[in-house]
Amino acid sequence: MSTIIEDLNWRYATKQFDASRKISAEDFNIIRESLRLVPSSYGLQPLKYIIVESKELREKLVPASYGQKQVLDASHLILICSHQKMDEKQVDAYLKNVAETRSIDLSSTEGYGNFMKQTIGRMSEDEIKSWNDKQAYIALGQLLHTCASLRIDATPMEGFDANKYAEILGINSEEYKITLACPIGYRHENDATQDLKKVRKPLKELFEVK
Repeated sequence: MSTIIEDLNWRYATKQFDASRKISAEDFNIIRESLRLVPSSYGLQPLKYIIVESKELREKLVPASYGQKQVLDASHLILICSHQKMDEKQVDAYLKNVAETRSIDLSSTEGYGNFMKQTIGRMSEDEIKSWNDKQAYIALGQLLHTCASLRIDATPMEGFDANKYAEILGINSEEYKITLACPIGYRHENDATQDLKKVRKPLKELFEVK
């Protein structure tokens, strides 16, 4: 069995974290770099990652998480936020980064930049929000696998009050939407769900060849 499949079979949505165990700085730097390298549409990365370290803030987030104590007990709490807008300034900033990173003339990116601006310009505000939200789920998938490969547990969460989170954390909800929360750390030895067999549909129901 390959390491990838071992990783995926090992991971599960952790229900109870061991609050005494902390992720090392070295491993957390790997996780941060993995999130930096997440693929996104056109490479625009319309995302922001917020790391909630304050125990006081995390205690306040528990009620806004419908009582899910993972947000408090996990070693780290990562919030994946999506931009609420996309405009020409963001495209221009991306193109500048491309030119600097690849040591090319900025003018050589003009055609691609115009294509992106035209595409985005045809999208409604709601379509842009939905598009950016989808990028957050790509990031979550990569985060979960990166954590599993490091044998770090994670709990992907949609079940929280995003508006209340923004209020508690002082986040401008017009600029960013807190799309997903993901506590990460180490499973508690008393978390009974870690011993349950993983339930998934068989391959023949999921795949079809034409």
